[in-house]
Amino acid sequence: MQIFDRLRTVLTRDNITRCALYGFLPALVFYLVALFVMRQAGFSYVEILRDPAQQTEQSSFLGFLSSVGTWFWVSAAAISFFRVLSDAPAEAAHRTVLWMIAGFSLFLGVDDFFLIHDRYITEGILIPVYIVFLWVLLKRYNGVVMGTDGTAFFMAGGLLAFSVVVDAVQEILPIGYGASQVLEEGGKFTGAAVWMFFCARVAAYRGAPLQSGSR
Repeated sequence: MQIFDRLRTVLTRDNITRCALYGFLPALVFYLVALFVMRQAGFSYVEILRDPAQQTEQSSFLGFLSSVGTWFWVSAAAISFFRVLSDAPAEAAHRTVLWMIAGFSLFLGVDDFFLIHDRYITEGILIPVYIVFLWVLLKRYNGVVMGTDGTAFFMAGGLLAFSVVVDAVQEILPIGYGASQVLEEGGKFTGAAVWMFFCARVAAYRGAPLQSGSR
């Protein structure tokens, strides 16, 4: 009987309503809208719902490291969003930085997942936008960046810049395409991991009030 008493305590109207409003219903709406839109675009239910590896009868590890790299971006966004929404810092600059890095990380995750920079928007447009964003972040909120973990910020930026440079000059490198891909993707993979670490450091910061601005 104790288990039923416990369930009555947990499964209250307020708890069920909260789970439905913030968990079940948003997921259901997204699921149905996605099904409708993609069906209108000509995809079958199988093509929409089954994993690419199942549809192509390929190994589940196809593109393994690329998929893990996407997890890094999404995790960085989730960590940042969680802190600013569940326990927003009192310092406005810190809160703003969390919003900025959360949105930036989420966009990079979407870019990686859907290959936006390869198929839809040229890297010649996206990369400068990314650079400007990071420069503005550092310029306006260097107190937050340096006060949490400036080393991680610059290391992530350096690794990602290395990946972009290798991609730009890979045709003239004295190595094969496979080797250049190892270098390019290695820089992006490790850069994404360090960026996730930087986001975690910003989200976990509980020290003295941070100051924005370049000093």
